[in-house]
Amino acid sequence: MIHWTGGRHTEVRVARVKTGRYPSDMAPSAVEALRQLGGRWPDRELAVSLNRMHCKTGDGEALTTERVRDMRERLGIPEYDPAKAGSPMISLMEAAERLGICVGSAKTLVLKGIIPATQILPGSPWMVPVEALSSEAVRIGVQGVIDRRPKYYEDYQYDKVICLPGL
Repeated sequence: MIHWTGGRHTEVRVARVKTGRYPSDMAPSAVEALRQLGGRWPDRELAVSLNRMHCKTGDGEALTTERVRDMRERLGIPEYDPAKAGSPMISLMEAAERLGICVGSAKTLVLKGIIPATQILPGSPWMVPVEALSSEAVRIGVQGVIDRRPKYYEDYQYDKVICLPGL
């Protein structure tokens, strides 16, 4: 509803993308995405990323590790080999584990430009160079994340003890 200065009202209806939806016109084809991402990540991570980007097989099925491997072999895309990579790259999740912070905080540091990372396609994994994790800027950024934690941070970690009512 638009409220005009003169007191009139106009109703306007606009279609919008619902929260959590990936617009179908933005979704790349599975073959196109695999050609760009293949050889950089293991098949399991490729399957997760392609499903996150809503890529489907030709018959509309979700992508599994086996389907990604078969498609990669049919397209002639080499298998992921960490030894062949020029500079060792890890995913943002692995980088967060090495830095001792959560993935959300690590992504915030990437978006602020503190952790150098690249993403080939929207929805694909972030690639972080391993040597960048030891830089002074990253260390200061991680320390800032740690300093914002609650005073008794360990008390908030519920993954160590399961509290079930009635037991």
